[in-house]
Amino acid sequence: MARHAARKPLGQILHERAAVAPGDLLKALALRERQDVRLGDILLAHGWVRDTDLMAALASQWDASVVDLEAEPPDPRLIDRIGAAECLRHAMVPWRRVGGTTIIATARPEDFLGLRHTLPATLAPFAMVLAPEREIHAALLAQRQTGLIRAAETRVPPAESCRTRNEPRLARIALTTLAGLALGLWVAPMAVFGLLVFWAVLTLAATNALKLAAFLAEVIGRARDRRCPRPPAAAIARLPVVSILIALYREDDIAARLVARLAKLHYPRELLDVMLIVEEGDATTRAALNRACLPGWMRIVTVPNGPVKTKPRALNFALNFARGSIIGVYDAEDAPHPDQIHTVVRRFHDRGPEVACLQGVLDFYNPRTNWIARCFTIEYASWFRSLLPGLARLGLVVPLGGTTLFFRRAALERLGGWDAHNVTEDADLGVRLARYGYRTELIPTVTEEEANCRILPWVRQRSRWQKGFAMTWGVHMRDPILLWRQLGAWRFFGFQVMFLASLSQYLLAPVLWSVWVLTLGLWHPLSEMMGAGPLIALSALFLASEAITLVVAAWAVRGRKHRFLLPWVPVLNVYLPLGTLSAWKAMYEVITCPFYWDKTAHGLFDTDPTDAPVPVPVRR
Repeated sequence: MARHAARKPLGQILHERAAVAPGDLLKALALRERQDVRLGDILLAHGWVRDTDLMAALASQWDASVVDLEAEPPDPRLIDRIGAAECLRHAMVPWRRVGGTTIIATARPEDFLGLRHTLPATLAPFAMVLAPEREIHAALLAQRQTGLIRAAETRVPPAESCRTRNEPRLARIALTTLAGLALGLWVAPMAVFGLLVFWAVLTLAATNALKLAAFLAEVIGRARDRRCPRPPAAAIARLPVVSILIALYREDDIAARLVARLAKLHYPRELLDVMLIVEEGDATTRAALNRACLPGWMRIVTVPNGPVKTKPRALNFALNFARGSIIGVYDAEDAPHPDQIHTVVRRFHDRGPEVACLQGVLDFYNPRTNWIARCFTIEYASWFRSLLPGLARLGLVVPLGGTTLFFRRAALERLGGWDAHNVTEDADLGVRLARYGYRTELIPTVTEEEANCRILPWVRQRSRWQKGFAMTWGVHMRDPILLWRQLGAWRFFGFQVMFLASLSQYLLAPVLWSVWVLTLGLWHPLSEMMGAGPLIALSALFLASEAITLVVAAWAVRGRKHRFLLPWVPVLNVYLPLGTLSAWKAMYEVITCPFYWDKTAHGLFDTDPTDAPVPVPVRR
């Protein structure tokens, strides 16, 4: 310990070597006092020091050698003794075994003393050498790439992942169900059609009851928050590092704009760890990012090819390389509010560890493109400004939105990250968070993205979401009794309504549309089965459901920014039926291609007015 106390400070060594300007060094030292980050990372993030100069200074400070891992790769057998993922977590790699001593190459020499006590005792004793973190990552990938990518595909336990679904069995069930319905409609058409109407009406009542309850909970909750605001929280002593994961695939048309938008975030650059995740075979996106001149706080993570190519698989792989204690997720077309990361950090600081996820509000920056864009904006406003906050206030499962998500890293890793085979990994993760006792909260910070405003792409995108909802429901209902125990009765029924009933509504919408003819006095298969009383009750339910949808939508767009959309709220009656087309497409794909990711094209109507160029520091 005495030797450690007498060690010459890194800043002094850099100053003596003239490796950093005195003014930059003073600013870095001041930043380190209030941030949970190393001095070297601050200097590198701002481009105030070269990587080679920093490593030479660290070698002098710790009296250690710097090794070239590219010229002298580590021993893969030693990596297997510790585990590649564990090596990545600590930015180190076992390099050689010489004379009975295991030599560890690390980018964090200050952590070596504590680290060696966590390593396998059979490898002791240990000695330290230094290597840049990027070289350690590259060496681990070169040696154990296949293992890391397979781990990314299977991080979630089999019982909680849709990768273990029995496709032949599911196909048989689906075909048997369709055959049974066809036979029933031929043998007893009135009974079968009546059963379909009953289920459609039941799910209609359930979904609208949940929508109304969530809406009232949010309205009342906001009023209560205004009357009794929370007391100001204690100041944050040291700001944490936040890693932002952004999965890109064939995004050459939006990469430069994404870099410019992220550069507007106000969070300190040395505490931002932005990871642009690119598939190995996606040369166009990587070339576009190289043209964008990435600053030091952004880096590219290349995901090796594999049998599954999905966003959650890419996120799982990149999670190994993240430096932050908070993990955020953005989409390629996102334009987050500049103060968003500060809002996230403050909320996590104010809440206990049971709040493991924060969901931001999603909005669109092209709502005036056409009528689909306007309706999509209204739908998103209802979902993110009313329904999701209301579900959180009611203590129900919150199906996450896929972007502007932030997690406590410890909780995310405990759950195994994302299900690499689920095409709505966000909604699935929201359910698993609830099952493990964590809470999700909505935060009043907005990320704008591009509205999908062409009919066929809209149907394809919506079908992927609905397919994922169906698969998520199927996965978590493998053991209904266990799910009931983990969620409790209230959240269990909320889960059924949110996933099963809402999907049933889209699938059976034509059945409900046919019932409208009864209100017009026309003949219907149920004409003889329904008297005046049931017909009046059914008409009242239909009118009430329409009123709830319109009232929630109008309330959600009442603000100054969205007020121009109020006259378009009634058009939702024309827009929402598109979901029936996508739902039947989704059911077909659940059987034929469950893991197919129907990608949404971005940058086609990209008219964000805030996209003026922003100067970003260049890596030195």
